[in-house]
Amino acid sequence: MAKESSFDVVSTIEMQEVDNAFQQAKKELSQRYDLKDSGAQISLDKAGKTMTIKAPSDFVAGQVVDIIGSKLVKRGIDLAAVKWGASQPAAGQSVVKTATIVEGIDKDTAGKINKDIKALKLKVKVQIEGDHLRVSSASRDTLQEVIGFLKGQDYGQPLQYVNYR
Repeated sequence: MAKESSFDVVSTIEMQEVDNAFQQAKKELSQRYDLKDSGAQISLDKAGKTMTIKAPSDFVAGQVVDIIGSKLVKRGIDLAAVKWGASQPAAGQSVVKTATIVEGIDKDTAGKINKDIKALKLKVKVQIEGDHLRVSSASRDTLQEVIGFLKGQDYGQPLQYVNYR
């Protein structure tokens, strides 16, 4: 019997690229004429994987979100990896908006991916291993078919396909 081939389905984010995008956004925020003296501030917690915007209004917060989003895209970070929460009122008229950076596949999403792959009725084995999935099969063509299928689906976060062997 032929050796089994496999690949892993993961969801990872390069935090250094997020930090670089954050630094670029912070610089633009301090230099852009319409936002320079607005009082908007951004902060990044690398360990907690969160970004926080403090802005004088919802409109300014939205502009800052757009700036951060454009910098993330230029750095190759998928915007689906950043989940923005609703604006929270803060002192005075200001608002606080927080984003979490999604990394790893949670149990519910892993179960949904597993169920979708099984629904294809292909000869593959799917194992959920912590925050990633391992898909294995005797046929590499079948694995390519699974990857093509998963690329067409939306699970609310970016997926990468690694360790293909």
